[in-house]
Amino acid sequence: MAHVIAIYEIDRAFGGHEEGGWWYDCGQLTRTLATARSLEQAHRIATRANRLLARLQRDKRPVSSVAYDGGRHQAMVFDRIAPAHFPAEQPRYE
Repeated sequence: MAHVIAIYEIDRAFGGHEEGGWWYDCGQLTRTLATARSLEQAHRIATRANRLLARLQRDKRPVSSVAYDGGRHQAMVFDRIAPAHFPAEQPRYE
């Protein structure tokens, strides 16, 4: 099975007003980085990419900041195909 490593621009979206309001992490596909045959190899590639991204983004505000204005990216691993965005459906408060 092929594993895909993709780069996503990450953000936070408002989930609802329950319990004083809650937020969830979301992302938009920026580009597909690589494919790997094994899950271990895919995670190694994603880990290296995330280390590099952390260095490149060290001056950007964190996603959890109220003043965050976009521009943070993260490498993620998926089976076969990278979705255009995540999560596929908005989470529900339970």
